[in-house]
Amino acid sequence: MTYTFIIQPSTYNAFENEAELIEKCKEWGLLSDKAAKMKAFFYKGNGMNLACTIVGFVDNVTAVIEFDNKQQHCIHPSYLKEMQAANYGSKPSVSADEEEPQIEPTKVDTPEAAELKAEQPTVKEPKAKELIVDISEASEPPKSKVKKEKKQKLQLPEEKVKLSAIVKEFTTVPNHFSDNDDEVVIYEAVTIIEPETEIGEAWSSHSATLKKNELAIGDKITFEAKIVAKKLTKYPVPYKINNPAKIQKVDS
Repeated sequence: MTYTFIIQPSTYNAFENEAELIEKCKEWGLLSDKAAKMKAFFYKGNGMNLACTIVGFVDNVTAVIEFDNKQQHCIHPSYLKEMQAANYGSKPSVSADEEEPQIEPTKVDTPEAAELKAEQPTVKEPKAKELIVDISEASEPPKSKVKKEKKQKLQLPEEKVKLSAIVKEFTTVPNHFSDNDDEVVIYEAVTIIEPETEIGEAWSSHSATLKKNELAIGDKITFEAKIVAKKLTKYPVPYKINNPAKIQKVDS
């Protein structure tokens, strides 16, 4: 059976092992901090109650689940968490079924969701964007525009790479889907080692793996991770480090 509500990921980060999956589920609040193994998850909506497996993620707010028919679907972790409640869907099923295809794509920040939104016949928004572009082109010299675009553009590798960085700051940022703020680490002098590429500042979740290394401000470290363009909330840090592993401190 093929499900029509599917938002298929074009690319995503697959979990390498169960330990990595469990750690990510704890960050999302899908498992308790003391959990040592995975539990069963169910997708409820569209008049269905389907067993599903969490197989990876597109970014920190987009989980990828897989059904028994091997179809994969993008979903916000908090939305999946709501579905695990025993009384989920006890309200009239019509409203839940009608809302789910509309609400979920707006929560999930994926290429597929953007494509679905672009296909909707919303005429006003493109016109407004075109007007803004026309005004900026008329008021700003073309050369300065080209320089600004080149400065911001950085080609990031799609796979995991080895990096070095210096711990700059430990902080927290608001999480609108949780009662607690998210703990994060901000790094400076981030560099891809091979081929050598300067990144600048980046950030990552202050995961259990990082906490085990007892990092301190000023520590220089090397590690393996995937780096993506994702700005930190309320901070001018444009890149995010996903799931750093094989962390080693470097003597100054």
